[in-house]
Amino acid sequence: MRGWEGIQEAVAVEDAGSFAAAAKVLRMSTSHISRAIARLESQLQTEIFRRTTRRVSITDDGRLLLAQFRRLVRERDEAFASVSPDREPEGEIRISCSTYLGERFVEPVVRAFAQTYPKVGIDLDLTNRIVDLVGEGFDMGIRTGELRDSGLIGTRIASRGLHLYASPHYLARHGHPQSLEDLHHHQCLIGVSSTWYFKAAKGRIIFRPEGRWRCNSGSALVAAVRDGMGISQLPNFYAAPYECDGSLVPLLDAFRLDDEPIWAVYPAQKHVSPKIRTLTDMLRAALPLALGCDI
Repeated sequence: MRGWEGIQEAVAVEDAGSFAAAAKVLRMSTSHISRAIARLESQLQTEIFRRTTRRVSITDDGRLLLAQFRRLVRERDEAFASVSPDREPEGEIRISCSTYLGERFVEPVVRAFAQTYPKVGIDLDLTNRIVDLVGEGFDMGIRTGELRDSGLIGTRIASRGLHLYASPHYLARHGHPQSLEDLHHHQCLIGVSSTWYFKAAKGRIIFRPEGRWRCNSGSALVAAVRDGMGISQLPNFYAAPYECDGSLVPLLDAFRLDDEPIWAVYPAQKHVSPKIRTLTDMLRAALPLALGCDI
């Protein structure tokens, strides 16, 4: 098989719905499209499309192949675009981010990017699950803390702080903890992470909270803390508005960790395309201001 012959044509047929319509999109003859796909099917020894006089339908094998063909065409186009830095960003970007950070801070920047570059399509997936960027086909993820996955490369775009908080109502009933050991005698409210981290003279301390309230929603966790149910370690971007109005009180300042990085990460085996670079630059410019942090 000669290189790309038939691959782009097959993608065009699936998108356009017919050989004739694909020929118009690619500005080729219908006979060229038909011959290219026939040679591809012969090489692969499988049928991609079923043809009748009235319609074209994709086979089960074709559906599996087309998912890979589409990725190949996309990566080819991105490779060509990567050596044309003045070219306007275009194509698709799939992004994964945690729910609250995404809804409150990342989505407005991505929306502004999409409005600025109308040739780019956005698929923004907000979830507190750590997705497999490579296996699930994402182009970018927004992550916090240390980058432990060697299959990813990252650009630091902002920072976040983690701190202990409780409500004045809770502290009036249960008192202020004076040490990390005191936390064992308080109601701890647990979020996505089952460990809390603190700074000490000899390095970082890991504390494993225990309590009767656990929730993977940051907004719900903040609400529980504000309602006087207990103490929790929260990112500063959750707690800052409520610290300002006095409904959350910071605790144990002496043990507060230094701020940790927020990253835009990408699969390491991919070059960074112009559209990804441009979006990363916008996030790096906007997020520190929105989060009230430095990088």
